[in-house]
Amino acid sequence: MQEQDDLITRAQAWLAEDPDPETAAELAALIDAGDTAELADRFAGTLQFGTAGLRGEIGAGPMRMNRGVVIRAAAGLAAYLKAQGHAGGLVVVGYDARYKSADFARDTAAVMTGAGLRAAVLPRPLPTPVLAYAIRHLGAVAGVEVTASHNPPRDNGYKVYLGDGSQIVSPADAEIAAEIARVDTLASVPRPESGWEELGDGVLEAYLARTDAVLTPGSARGVRTVYTAMHGVGKDVVLAAFARAGFPAPVLVAEQAEPDPAFPTVAFPNPEEPGAMDLAFAKAAEVNPDIVIANDPDADRCAVAVPTGDGWRMLRGDEVGALLAAHLVHKGAQGVFAESIVSSSLLGRIAEAAGVGYEETLTGFKWIARVEGLRYGYEEALGYCVDPEGVRDKDGVTAALLVAELASELKEQGRTLTDLLDDLAMAHGLHATDQLSVRVSDLSVIASAMAALRAEPPVSLAGLRVVSAEDLTQGTETLPPTDGLRYYLEGDYKARVIVRPSGTEPKLKCYLEVVVPVPEASDLASARTRGQEILDAVKKDLAAAAGI
Repeated sequence: MQEQDDLITRAQAWLAEDPDPETAAELAALIDAGDTAELADRFAGTLQFGTAGLRGEIGAGPMRMNRGVVIRAAAGLAAYLKAQGHAGGLVVVGYDARYKSADFARDTAAVMTGAGLRAAVLPRPLPTPVLAYAIRHLGAVAGVEVTASHNPPRDNGYKVYLGDGSQIVSPADAEIAAEIARVDTLASVPRPESGWEELGDGVLEAYLARTDAVLTPGSARGVRTVYTAMHGVGKDVVLAAFARAGFPAPVLVAEQAEPDPAFPTVAFPNPEEPGAMDLAFAKAAEVNPDIVIANDPDADRCAVAVPTGDGWRMLRGDEVGALLAAHLVHKGAQGVFAESIVSSSLLGRIAEAAGVGYEETLTGFKWIARVEGLRYGYEEALGYCVDPEGVRDKDGVTAALLVAELASELKEQGRTLTDLLDDLAMAHGLHATDQLSVRVSDLSVIASAMAALRAEPPVSLAGLRVVSAEDLTQGTETLPPTDGLRYYLEGDYKARVIVRPSGTEPKLKCYLEVVVPVPEASDLASARTRGQEILDAVKKDLAAAAGI
């Protein structure tokens, strides 16, 4: 009984200072109904601030995304910036079109202003890469993007960048989290009603002018595209970028063109999820374009689909990553090509053959963007950084432009993206990749699976002996510690498996790769079949070993 009384007391204390009438009413109803199970869930702790910032379901209480949690996060960030010697510095705030995003952005600007920093807010919901660009363009000491990217409709998030334009990494995350924990009451956080700058379209215009830098002057621009914004904020910026570059205007998937936080046509607003591209493929069947391009809701990711003769196929992120790398090599790009450890090893082979630098990082663009001398970076989850001097993060707009340029050049030669993938397979081996991804409602399932694999590592997968098993929590010679496991299998197929919890969603993710030699063009079909057979068998055995 004492526990229940304490829970109600904590909930009432939270309610007393909740600045949002909607979440206050929600919490009051839970208290009045005596719903201790739901209250216990919402007050089981606090939403943890980490290297992904904050992300979670919108609702009342410290375990949800709401104005109270955001105000505390902003106050902690402000205190951290001042402690780092940035008092009076500029913080740029951007936001997407999700529920509460504009409110969270305004609260952040108010807190920064109240703390003696300068704040500037982007003029409306815009792609995340515009915010990443604005930080460097305006000489800011930090930036905040309010977004949950491709998470379900009820989620929102809070992504923090520092003055170099890249996302925070350790130890900054822990230091900001410590400052957040020191925030007492919301009443102790000054939040003036004005004093920050509302930016005009100048930053967006500068970003759009910069997008031209990824294209070769005079290059082919004739590709015909179907485009979906996936109910997000990408449409206007993508259309403007394509028009400036001289590409034919993409044909829009009208049902998904405008921002809508309910994401009514998709179960999950992620181009990788089953069914998410159905409307785009239906439009493609109508207008017969050369390629289909999709952004996720905050337009930092880019998906590409190609015709198959009897329909359309989504390219894997690793395939697009390799295509863009080959295109950049063809354009004479110099510098370091980088990817995360969960992405295909094909990038390393392309870089080696081209004589350019190559580096592997931990998962996430917060690591890729920090590679010294970076020229190109990508991650298999549809993220591509093709202009690191402009945007030190993944950028679905400039990636779409570069894909369109490559497809246009190939079209002039009577070739396609698929033909170039075949060339790469013959030159470097067919790099077949797949993923075993398990979404959970109980995070303990993920912890149990990781514990099972650590307690009893698999000795073989798909009949291939595991010759190397690494627990990445120990770190390696080239990588800092992370919660992950990596296995290499025996034989000529260079099979590799990486298992890790997702950093942004309640998922356990397993990344699989095999490399099948392709001596002749006539061997391509059988190589694809063999690659998929091995991947399927690895997936089955791995699921059994992890108990998922």
